[in-house]
Amino acid sequence: MKVSARNKLPGTVKSVTPGAVMAIVKVQVGDNVVESAITKEAVEEMGLKTGDKVTVMIKATSVMIMK
Repeated sequence: MKVSARNKLPGTVKSVTPGAVMAIVKVQVGDNVVESAITKEAVEEMGLKTGDKVTVMIKATSVMIMK
């Protein structure tokens, strides 16, 4: 599958917290944790669970850098 996102970060699912419609997925990427809010349906379709190896893709028109 080809995607336009250029920021691809390999990581491991740390937790999946489902809600009524959305779920919060926390992914360990190196020393950092990236949080994503995705639909509960997407979590179920992908079968996401703690320990899964995933790729976090970030596509944004505004990315902040701090030094």
